[in-house]
Amino acid sequence: MLTEERQAYILDRINKFNTVKLKDLVIELGARESTIRRDFDDLEDKGLIKRVHGGAVSIDGAFTFDNTIIERSERALSEKIAIGRCCGDLVKDGDFIYIDAGTTCYEIITFLRGKDIVVVTNGIHNIDRLLDNNIKTYILGGYVKPMTKALIGEEAILEMGKYRFTKAFIGANGISANSSITTPDISEANIKAEAIRRSKDVYVVIDSSKFGKVSFAKICDLDEVSIITDTKKEGIDKRIVENTRIISVE
Repeated sequence: MLTEERQAYILDRINKFNTVKLKDLVIELGARESTIRRDFDDLEDKGLIKRVHGGAVSIDGAFTFDNTIIERSERALSEKIAIGRCCGDLVKDGDFIYIDAGTTCYEIITFLRGKDIVVVTNGIHNIDRLLDNNIKTYILGGYVKPMTKALIGEEAILEMGKYRFTKAFIGANGISANSSITTPDISEANIKAEAIRRSKDVYVVIDSSKFGKVSFAKICDLDEVSIITDTKKEGIDKRIVENTRIISVE
């Protein structure tokens, strides 16, 4: 079993039961105690778990996992619309834009109507709204992840290589001073990271519920992006504020 798969299993167990025992993992994963201990060390260094005698425990329930796009679309809708409006104001005629899959990114699209722009997306969920708003749209190829309706995988990464963007809008599941910006799925993190590398200006769009949360896969460091959020600077960890640009919406 790959290290990433083994650590994802450990995190899943901790998420379900809040704690996990070293001896149980040795049996379940067929791994040596020394291997599991190294996994514990790695995960604790990333701020994902807390080691205790004989095992590991959750860090105050701050770890996040994937939910379906329907479940996520119903949360903090007014905040996501406000973030979407702010993003739309940043977009100018002539921009070449990447819009990530995700429910906050989805709310940006309405505010792009009437602008002379080109959009590339990996979000199946985004397509109808982009076309309904008469926006010239390209979609990446690749494997469709059923839970998030996101196109991911090697083919999507290769197609991304065709493009350069003036602006990218990226979704995330967690942001913290210790672990930077994260998401549950490594394949989705890779797509997001590739879009960031190919963009002049990058905006991570997150509502207030994502601060202090951590997911399994790192997308990028704080200083690589700007953050657009409904959270005021005063309510954000000072270590985050010091390392990235925060745009707070009304």
